[in-house]
Amino acid sequence: MFRRREPVPFAFLAEADRFRSNVAPPPRRRASAGQIAGRWLLGLTIVAGLVGSLMLGMPALATPSSTPVQQSQASDGH
Repeated sequence: MFRRREPVPFAFLAEADRFRSNVAPPPRRRASAGQIAGRWLLGLTIVAGLVGSLMLGMPALATPSSTPVQQSQASDGH
């Protein structure tokens, strides 16, 4: 019904360190000034959007202080 699995030799894992390639990958190209400026502009736009949304959203989240705060009768002990 159930067959026993044959043991798998793991010697190839130990030998894998010996076969490392001596070919180095090509060096990464430096970003041009336009690419760097574009990344900065994108980052500043995202930060400005987050700050602007906070500035516009904070008044909507604040409770007005001129209206009295309603308390339930349970808090008075009745």
